[in-house]
Amino acid sequence: MNQAPIDQAVAWKRLMEHAQEMRGAHLSQLFIDQTRGAAFARRAAGLTLDLSKQRWSEATIEMLLDLAREAGVPEGIQALLSGEHVNVSEDRPALHTALRLPPEASLIVDGEDVVPGVHASLDRMATMVERLHARQWRGATGRPIHDVVNLGVGGSDLGPLMVTHALADYRPADAHHVEVHFASTMDGSQLADYLNRFNPETTLFVISSKSFTTIDTLSNARTARDWLMARLVNDGIQGVDENMVMRQHFVGVSAKPDKMSEWGIVDANQLLFWEWVGGRYSLWGAIGLPIALVIGMANFRKLLAGAHAMDEHFAQAPLADNLPVLLALAGIWNVNFLDIRAHSILPYDGRLEHFAAYLEQLEMESNGKSSTHDGRQVSYATCPVLWGQLGPNAQHAFYQLLHQGTQPVVCDFIAPLKRYDDVEDAATRDHLKAQHRLTLANCFAQSRLLMLGDDAIEESGERPGHKRYRGNQPSTTLLLDRLTPATLGSLIALYEHKVFVQAAIWGINPFDQWGVELGKQIAGETGEILAEHEGLEKMDASTRALIEAVWLAEQEGDR
Repeated sequence: MNQAPIDQAVAWKRLMEHAQEMRGAHLSQLFIDQTRGAAFARRAAGLTLDLSKQRWSEATIEMLLDLAREAGVPEGIQALLSGEHVNVSEDRPALHTALRLPPEASLIVDGEDVVPGVHASLDRMATMVERLHARQWRGATGRPIHDVVNLGVGGSDLGPLMVTHALADYRPADAHHVEVHFASTMDGSQLADYLNRFNPETTLFVISSKSFTTIDTLSNARTARDWLMARLVNDGIQGVDENMVMRQHFVGVSAKPDKMSEWGIVDANQLLFWEWVGGRYSLWGAIGLPIALVIGMANFRKLLAGAHAMDEHFAQAPLADNLPVLLALAGIWNVNFLDIRAHSILPYDGRLEHFAAYLEQLEMESNGKSSTHDGRQVSYATCPVLWGQLGPNAQHAFYQLLHQGTQPVVCDFIAPLKRYDDVEDAATRDHLKAQHRLTLANCFAQSRLLMLGDDAIEESGERPGHKRYRGNQPSTTLLLDRLTPATLGSLIALYEHKVFVQAAIWGINPFDQWGVELGKQIAGETGEILAEHEGLEKMDASTRALIEAVWLAEQEGDR
């Protein structure tokens, strides 16, 4: 990995000079070349990546590839996939890619082959899924489980939530229908809604936390436990005791089996993963239990296989044809050389409703860093601000800013080429396929208009300012052959590897998140003051006033 300041690299300095030339070029001019579309497109693992609408040239890409080589990207890819300690601040590997290795593979890390343990965990998860799908997992009163609530936050919530929504069409037809739900907010609002509606006799809670100390998750878990005990034990249901409730209504997923046992989760209901799996990279293993409950283990394994196909492409493809590398270099070009610091994710498929939120964590928690591996403060920009929404909805919300605002934004348009072929009723199928064509038409039209501006229309005469479209907004288009478990796996892996390549160039660690730790610590201290009514003098004037407002509200509520 590169240790010298990357902005001192020869390729970086060449790119700075080159950027001065490219800033004056409009995308409409670049597209005079009729071969541009094909020249800037690549395919792999069921995905087509079109980078032709980026504000760059073949010469730009060559210089960016030189930058990647100078930053040690090829060596970094090898280090990541072979299990070297690329997470330098925590001195461990980042082996989410090992979670999707096939069972016949072998990967020796620190003297141990990690693959057998990965598949033992998957097999244990499969047994749980099969029991639930066969109505053999029963609550304390003997009734089969119907509702499963995943209690997690961050990577223990966003990944499974995104994938279960995206692949809901892939529920196995022969499995008992288990409803999967997610509660992440520490204020209890999501959980309270479920507790008002669900039957405690048929509800199972999955406590997902790598450390098993996350206050958000454990607060929800304690509330769930108290609810079950009150309804099943304290109400005196014959033959039900606390041990039965803990055994039949709780599953734990963590890297800390001792903490799960201490909390009361029996060994048979514990699913393990490893310290070398970062939370936001963890959906591929035991944290993916909710995914497997929705789509079945066969489809879950297809999700893993799709991600592994992208891993293989990432490892083997030349840099100039490597999808994650090229996607990463487009981001480097926009952030560091064109000074575009906003990035919008725009899926044109309702099943990808949560994909933007998932990428917000993946990218901003990974690369929202200002310190290099050796502790030096960077002198260049790193991760842009990511945000987004379903494209068809966003067209009626913030596309105004994209087309006519003052803020430059780079956009990723994402869509499947085919949909609804499997709808049985012919008339319904035809209507739905027409809607899909309309969606694709909007996707392609919006990226074209962002690129060309007023040149996208054939209209004579000068347009008034309030109707003018400047264009020249760069974008990427990602097409999935279809949205399947395999192509979704490859899409997620594509963005994971993009994040890693950018981190390698910036010289930062994408696998830690120290920026979230101090806030947790201060929140704990503040919570003690709120509860104990002591220590207020340590607070600043604003926080003192806010705490006093809470105390006053509590006093008024007690009257």
